[in-house]
Amino acid sequence: MTGGKRVKQVIIGITSSIAEETLLSTTLANIWSVNDAEVLPVVLPNIADKAEHYADMVDGVLLTGGGDIDPALFGEDPHPLLGEITPERDQFEVALTKALLARNKPLLAICRGVQILAIAGGGDMYQDLPSQFAKPLIQHRQHAPRSYKSHQITIGQGTRLEMLAKGNTAYVNSYHHQAVRKVPAGFQASAWTNDGVIEAIENSASYPFQVGVQWHPETLVDDEFSTRLFHAFIASCK
Repeated sequence: MTGGKRVKQVIIGITSSIAEETLLSTTLANIWSVNDAEVLPVVLPNIADKAEHYADMVDGVLLTGGGDIDPALFGEDPHPLLGEITPERDQFEVALTKALLARNKPLLAICRGVQILAIAGGGDMYQDLPSQFAKPLIQHRQHAPRSYKSHQITIGQGTRLEMLAKGNTAYVNSYHHQAVRKVPAGFQASAWTNDGVIEAIENSASYPFQVGVQWHPETLVDDEFSTRLFHAFIASCK
């Protein structure tokens, strides 16, 4: 309450993992990263036939990280090194993302989320970077605390990320073995690791805020770049 009046709440949906086919879960870091006095964070269940309704309800969505993605969504058979998939989550998130893109609503996609964003927009991904990427790789699945920034990224000039990073380089954390391969129409790659792997994509238009990053900014709590990233997303939702 402010001055005796209830503050109007902006609804930000947060996607959820399915654990052992019985439990929905998301980290508290995902929730706190978008929570402020004017935001109502809402964790979304993975119900594909309700995706359009959720897209109508929310002002924006945080597509969170998690497990591997079903390659059938972009016309491929499973690679031998593909990990465990959760088809219910995949189907819901792709349907939700398509609905958000059609409605021109803000979204921030993290790790698995940037791959879902690419697939929903008509792009695709590497099922397993170490065996499918053509060049030698740096370590993309770090052996360090989640709050540690393990490698550098190069950020494209004139991009939204460059503005938020206040420069053309940054250090980020890394927990993945899949990555965006084909960038969807209407988006551009906006950051890369030194080995050439795409680390971020963003809507080519100035509005709305539709950005996907391969790292986990929600766990970099004292990082100014990450803070500005979430603030820009929330501001677009408002």
